[in-house]
Amino acid sequence: MLRSTVLSVSRSLFTKPSAVAAVRFYHPKVIDHYERPRNVGSLNKSDPFVGTGLVGAPACGDVMKLQIKVDEATGKIVDVKFKTFGCGSAIASSSYMTERVRGMTLEDAGAIKNTEVAKELCLPPVKLHCSMLAEDAIKSAINDYKRKRAAAAATSA
Repeated sequence: MLRSTVLSVSRSLFTKPSAVAAVRFYHPKVIDHYERPRNVGSLNKSDPFVGTGLVGAPACGDVMKLQIKVDEATGKIVDVKFKTFGCGSAIASSSYMTERVRGMTLEDAGAIKNTEVAKELCLPPVKLHCSMLAEDAIKSAINDYKRKRAAAAATSA
């Protein structure tokens, strides 16, 4: 009995499997931002010093809201919050972006590229759209802030 079991096991080790299942794991940086996301929440969107960016990826269903609060005197981002509905990579990209832009000027924050986010989080090519969402979200928030400030300036003039 034992001999036949050993033979059948050893034969199965040398036969080619019919289907190979690829296993992918998230990088520890993604897991860290997913399990302990930074700056989750919302800012008051009616605040004239808050810009809101809301972006989504129809292909995968990820939706990202990123908000910035800007100090008018310095032109720097003093607070930033996000809410993301999506995969671990989308949440991690949002969380990383909020850490990255805090304290930056609008110009510097707007210059951040998705490739920087993807490189920092070691995202695989199939998850690059998550870093693109983070880039689009910060740019959208900056544009919303600038639009609000231009409207407020036109109203007071």
